[in-house]
Amino acid sequence: MNKSISIALFLILFCNTSGWSQKTTQTVVTAKDTVKPIDIDPLTPAKAAFYSAVIPGLGQAYNKRYWKIPLVYGAIGTSLYFYIDSNKKYHQFRDAYKRRLEGYNDDDFTYLDDSRLIAAQKFYQRNRDYSTLFIVGFYVLNIIDANVDAALKQFNVDERLSIRPTLYQNNLNYKTNIGVSLTYDF
Repeated sequence: MNKSISIALFLILFCNTSGWSQKTTQTVVTAKDTVKPIDIDPLTPAKAAFYSAVIPGLGQAYNKRYWKIPLVYGAIGTSLYFYIDSNKKYHQFRDAYKRRLEGYNDDDFTYLDDSRLIAAQKFYQRNRDYSTLFIVGFYVLNIIDANVDAALKQFNVDERLSIRPTLYQNNLNYKTNIGVSLTYDF
């Protein structure tokens, strides 16, 4: 028994000698990202949309896309001009037709009969309604453009991700082929 205790004690001491050996330190290597981080503000698209809703073009100014402001005002202004013009002409033809129904025949449209006055009213009324839809459509498009532009402004696009058209020569018939290459470098 004395022999088995001495063997067990020898194995315990022999197996634990690595615990008495020299201590090693582990160095942790961390890789730093070389791409500069972009601070993402989730409220930026909402702010741009709100500014564009309050004053058309203000969201584009907030996004620093100043060249879009004349486009916004040009689209809304042109639609507004056609609305005002069509509304004025609609009221002229409508008033002339009402005066004809009352028995007066001294309006500016004496060369037109009653059916032409009604047709002109319908024509300008339809154009006025379309102009209203265009005004509302361009106003909403202004808000959507400001929102999307602010959201895409935070999107990180660098040279590591690219799509480029390429021209390469076919080895069989030596004709030039066109292709697109999608590149992503790590």
